[in-house]
Amino acid sequence: MRALGVNTWVWTSPLTDESLSVLAPKVAAAGFDVLELPVENLGDWKPAEAATLLADLGLGAAVALVMPPGRELVRADPATVTATQDYLRACVDVAAEVGAPALCGPAYASVGRTWRMTDDERAACLAQLRDNLAPVTEHAAAAGVVLAVEPLNRYETSLLNTVAQTLEAIEGLPSCGVALDVYHQNIEETDIPAAIRSAVGRIAHVQVCGNDRGTPGRDHLDWPALLAALGDAGYAGPLCIESFTAHNQSIATAASIWRPLAPSQDALAFDGLAFLREVIARQS
Repeated sequence: MRALGVNTWVWTSPLTDESLSVLAPKVAAAGFDVLELPVENLGDWKPAEAATLLADLGLGAAVALVMPPGRELVRADPATVTATQDYLRACVDVAAEVGAPALCGPAYASVGRTWRMTDDERAACLAQLRDNLAPVTEHAAAAGVVLAVEPLNRYETSLLNTVAQTLEAIEGLPSCGVALDVYHQNIEETDIPAAIRSAVGRIAHVQVCGNDRGTPGRDHLDWPALLAALGDAGYAGPLCIESFTAHNQSIATAASIWRPLAPSQDALAFDGLAFLREVIARQS
């Protein structure tokens, strides 16, 4: 049975040691296999303590990087690029310490940053991205972690929106793959299963939610087709539910969560878990 996980953003932001001590037992008791841990700022939570807690609960770990304004690898001054590389390398170390096989997120530009580009300007940006990601991916390879680069929808970035663009961007980089988020794919891909299959052997992490960022299964996505495509693409890792709470002002604004997406945050996570388990069981 495929492992299923959930991001702590469903309930809180930023993650802290205190909130993790409450959420991890809840997630384990609900039957999840993996807890996805965002690193908004280094030091928000202690990786060593998290590793012990998750191990005691029988939970695997996934780690998500975060790109707020000021974290940039393209079209930025050298000091900003260096600071961003340092942050990403530190996140790789966090992933290794908690036992996460992949570090996922939009490791190229801050979320919400968009600009127009000619074809030549885009090609130059991608070349710059490869150059600036290379030392990070080399560090990841040495740590046994895959950097999973996530394309975002057009409202959150103008650089990487599709799987095809992301595959082009990471060509030739060591220990680097694609992170899929069905929320963004629902906006940007004309054929989601085909896009998934095009990344055969390159998918390093997958995040799931309803098309409205709500509960998987309470939406219009063709989940059996999506899961079948992931199997065809050779992805055997976890599916992690990623959504956000409308009750936290900073994260709700950043993620454009203007209304509750489920009767409760527990319902969003636990009903989504039950639905995904049912679909996976039917396909087994």
